[in-house]
Parts: sequence; C-alpha cells; structure tokens
Amino acid sequence: MRGKHLIKFFRAVELLAKPEGTTIEEMAAHLEIDRRSVYRMIELIEELGFPLYDEAVPLEKRKRWKLEESYLKKLPNMTVPDINLGLSEIIALYLLKGEEKLYRGTELEKTINAAFAKISMFVPDGLFGQLDKIKTLFTPNTKFTKDYSGKEKIIDDLMEAMLQRKTCQIEYHAFSDDTLKKYKIDPLNFFENDGGLYLFVRVADYEDIRVLAVERIRELSVTNSSFTYPADFNPESVVESAFNVVFDDPIEVKIWFSADQARYIKERKWSPTQKIKEQKDGSIILSMQTSGWWDIKKWVLSYGAEAKVLEPKELKEEIVEELTNAYSNYK
Repeated sequence: MRGKHLIKFFRAVELLAKPEGTTIEEMAAHLEIDRRSVYRMIELIEELGFPLYDEAVPLEKRKRWKLEESYLKKLPNMTVPDINLGLSEIIALYLLKGEEKLYRGTELEKTINAAFAKISMFVPDGLFGQLDKIKTLFTPNTKFTKDYSGKEKIIDDLMEAMLQRKTCQIEYHAFSDDTLKKYKIDPLNFFENDGGLYLFVRVADYEDIRVLAVERIRELSVTNSSFTYPADFNPESVVESAFNVVFDDPIEVKIWFSADQARYIKERKWSPTQKIKEQKDGSIILSMQTSGWWDIKKWVLSYGAEAKVLEPKELKEEIVEELTNAYSNYK
C-alpha cells in the first residue's frame, strides 16, 4: 500500500474511529471512491486485524461501521486505534521504510515520510523517540538505484489499475531494439530488484506474461476495460525461480568455483534447488535449476578464472566465445 492509497487508509481508519462511526456513503464521499472500493477498504482493514463491527442506529436507514471502543486511544484532536507498537515492530517498520530510496526526490517520498510520521501517533509514549537511535543501526544503500523522478503519476496510476483490475494502454521504450512500442497490458504485480522497480504484466494481444521496467514506460492511460487476474500465476514463485530479472525456460546448471570463492558462494542462497558438492582442493560445484540464460552467463563471467560452467554444454561454449571476443579487444 503506497502513495495516496496509504493516505486513504488512514482517513478510513479515522472515520471508523469516530464515536458515531461512519456509513458506507460517508466513507465514499470523504475518500472520493465508489461503494465497491469502500467495501474493499473495509475488508483490508479487517484483514490487518482492526476489530470492526456494524450496527443499526435508530431513526437511520443505513448501518454505521465502527472500531471497537476498547481498541481506541484518545488524542487531543482525534481518536485512533491503540496499536501499541513495540520496539522490534518499529524496527521492522523502519526497515520497510527503506524502500523510499526508490522514490528519492519524488512526491511519493514525501507521502511515505508523511505516512510514517502519522504512525508515530500509534506508539507508546516516548518509544518513537528511539527512532533517531534506530536510524544509526541501518544505512540505506542508494547505489545503483534507478531514478523515478517524473514517474509518480505513472506509478500511482499503475497501483490504481492493479487494485481496480483495469487494463492499461502504454507507450514503452524497448531497449532490445531501441523502439517505442504501444500496446495494452493487464498490470499484475510490482517487484523490486537491485534498486529498480519492475512490473509483471499480461500483454493483452498475446496473453503471455512479461516483465517491464517501470522507468521505461513513457505514457500510460487506464482504460475502462476490466481483466481477471490469472489464477495459475504465482509471482512469488516466479521471482524465486529466476536468477535475476529474466524469466524464461528453466535450465539445469553446474558451475565450478575456486577454493577462494567457495566460502562466499556457500554464504548465499542462489536457488531453492541448489546443491553444493565439496571438492578435495576446497573448490565446490554448485548445481541448481534456475532461469535467465543471459543472467547466469553474465554472473559466471564476473568471476573470471575463479568460476567455470560445467553444464550445460551450450552455455559453456557461449562463455568460451565471449571470453575469446573479450580477449581480442585487448590485442
């Protein structure tokens, strides 16, 4: 939940926390959304553990929705849920807040910071002051982060389209052939990788699922056409199965790493299917199933003489050719 959706979430909670509660119609008017979206907001609030109930009020035809009184905390100018966050929960929130690096310099960064400031109302007295100390525990890494200045509206419209399940018309800069392409997409999910924001989409004309880099979307408009989320698509498993951001046919690879690099390779999880076989000289052989032929090739090449592809044969031959061509550049 990001940007204006987070702000609407807080406004919805404020309405529900009022002593008299609120009606569906009042929420729709205050949040500037339709009745269907109001019910989705109520479902989300309940899923997050907020105890809601509705009751009929004498002389009123409509039911009023409220937060349970025992769950509320009185403040000078409003009533809010008494969440009582602990230190470990605040630290977890601060780690999540680190995602703002993707939006540095944009309006979304300001929105995230404003929303985080509101959370300060929910913590026990004096506890939020420890955030200044918590800041010293984590140093955000903005190196290689992509620049999303000027993309705030596109990101916001994509989020709205995902929530409403609306097809979008986009103009996209395809780096593969350096052309601008226009087509319709069903936006499915965002995901982050190496400081970049990517998007799983279903291309309407081809019915296949692709990955788009958000910063390469030049123009976007949300259409009135609705789509159904593909029941057989699991974004988490797709992301986990790929080596980087290329999601193609799975491949079985075996890679030898020298004794000097073995300790670093063993520290990380490269694939859910990985197996490591120790060699007598301290080197290892990493076996795994993954996807992203080019990503694997680029990764192995980055280790120079400290790594060697054993299988598949075709990938090994490609790397030999790549190294031969690279060597010729230095003659």
